[in-house]
Amino acid sequence: MVLHGFLTIGKRVMEKTSSGNFFEDFEIGSTIQHALPRTVTESDNALYIALTGDRYPLYSYAEFAQSLGYRRELINDLLVFHTVLGKTVSDISLNATANLGYAEVLFLRPVYPGDTLRAESTILGKKENSKSKTGTVYVHTKGYNQYDEVILQFYRWIRVNKHYPDAITEWDEKPEMPSEIRIEEYQPPTELKRTGLNPAITGGKWFFEDYEVGERICHTDARTIEESDHMQATSAYLNLNNMHFNQHLMAHSRFGKRVMYGGHVISIARSLSFNGLENALGIIGWNNSTHVHPTFGGDTLYAWSDILEKKDLSGHDDLGALRIRLVALKNLDPTQPGVALKFMDPEKEKEQYHPNVVLDLDYYILMPKQI
Repeated sequence: MVLHGFLTIGKRVMEKTSSGNFFEDFEIGSTIQHALPRTVTESDNALYIALTGDRYPLYSYAEFAQSLGYRRELINDLLVFHTVLGKTVSDISLNATANLGYAEVLFLRPVYPGDTLRAESTILGKKENSKSKTGTVYVHTKGYNQYDEVILQFYRWIRVNKHYPDAITEWDEKPEMPSEIRIEEYQPPTELKRTGLNPAITGGKWFFEDYEVGERICHTDARTIEESDHMQATSAYLNLNNMHFNQHLMAHSRFGKRVMYGGHVISIARSLSFNGLENALGIIGWNNSTHVHPTFGGDTLYAWSDILEKKDLSGHDDLGALRIRLVALKNLDPTQPGVALKFMDPEKEKEQYHPNVVLDLDYYILMPKQI
């Protein structure tokens, strides 16, 4: 029998595609080996610069990187993060409604163009949310290079849709997440030679000693995110969450449009922070982060950095760690009077984030000392 030009052959159609995992599908203690390892290249670095405006020469100037002891320029830290995270999306967060947070994100080894990255995640816990329509899943992810060396690891927790929203699962196993990285245990890359730093190349005047705890650096640049920027970035990372890609679906959401990938917001904020932190030699890791409010195509991002802490590194008198609170805002210049991270809401009787704040990131960077 032929129906509208299609031949039916009387056999059951086998489902070959995957719709991803829902809350009920995750098994605590299980480890997922994510598919699609990826070799990162010079062109990936160039595309990342084009999409974010990143200016750190460690990722774009081979001779500068070599003067610091590396074989060549490095793959940008956040490009490594996005690539590893992107591997996990199909298994972990394809059906997520929100990425709720990260903890103890650690960049453990340099990554060079030509390295191949893969990822695996262990399910640590799951908790049904109060309205029972969704649940929170807690995972620990590791990224590896082609030599099976761990180059990155992080915790994150995600709000995930349920297969059957009205069915009560009673899952309530919430693991304890690390509150901060153990910076006292951190050692810089063995290849790194601070003596090779030439501030004429970075354009930076300031070193570890020049920053003061409590200081705020309002980065004077801003960047408007276009839909095309976001689509290219998330495509490059293989981050296929429907919230970022599927306008047909998101037209029926509470926002009525696609939501920007929060990692792209982190990248823009980090790129803006170059102005005032030019001599930074990479991200050590971050303690936690909050995507406070959503970001959409057409929003303009600004950023400021608060210096929270300064740490000497054991065995290194030429390098230090700066703990920074990186805050990104949309459509509001932080130098304007009265702009604050939080305010007291008299109706709810508790502190609330300013409505224009989109990112609150607590992280460490490696900063050279004066010599």
